[in-house]
Amino acid sequence: MADLKFFGVIPARYGSSRFPGKPLAVIGGKMMIQRVWERVISVLEQAVVATDDERIYNAVKSFGGEVVMTSDKHCSGTDRCNEAYKKVCPDADVIVNIQGDEPFIDPNQIKQLMGCFDEPDTEIATLILPFPKDGTFDQLRNPNRPKVLIDNKMRALYFSRSIIPYFRGQKEDDWAQMHQYYTHVGMYAYRSDILSKISEMPQGLLERAESLEQLRWIENGCVVRTAITHHQSMGIDTKYDLAAAEEYVRSMNI
Repeated sequence: MADLKFFGVIPARYGSSRFPGKPLAVIGGKMMIQRVWERVISVLEQAVVATDDERIYNAVKSFGGEVVMTSDKHCSGTDRCNEAYKKVCPDADVIVNIQGDEPFIDPNQIKQLMGCFDEPDTEIATLILPFPKDGTFDQLRNPNRPKVLIDNKMRALYFSRSIIPYFRGQKEDDWAQMHQYYTHVGMYAYRSDILSKISEMPQGLLERAESLEQLRWIENGCVVRTAITHHQSMGIDTKYDLAAAEEYVRSMNI
């Protein structure tokens, strides 16, 4: 890993159906995007906010962050990352994609993603979270918490909104005790050549069925290595989430 050059990209869009302008929302006196930036730059020597909106561009400049304007035609944060790294740091070996609505990301999670590339066959890295043994079946089957199957080398076999594996003939309420399920944490790192390739891959049947972008990579044979995190992140998707974030900032004095 010491020989690899890592570069962080924080995709940040202004448009959002549920919370327009959320990267600029203020939490405890700081804009959300500033909180994300500060945590990312505490780990990575180089990083950039990638946006398609001048308001976000100017806001990042105002607190001294690095920012680049990207196309407003991108369908995903992955595509925006691909454009940003080629514009700003084309010699990067690995690009780390950090969500712009994760103001309390644990910097150790970024280090975990980086550590996945100690294995030379790793093409893409992501994080998984152990589902609690005392969790309920209703929590486990929540389609908004995608489940991940891994092999004995921590490589992802499949991502699904359904419960995998299925325990035939067993009481559903016992499933969480019978198996260590994992849910997906939406952070990624990609080898630069792989990022360029996946940005050109057409949608496959699995991705269209489950509406999970990472299935495109699995379907095309990419090696997606996982690392286990125990940090439950607090993403901000709505204004109700913003109120919870304000309370968290007060309680933690951060």
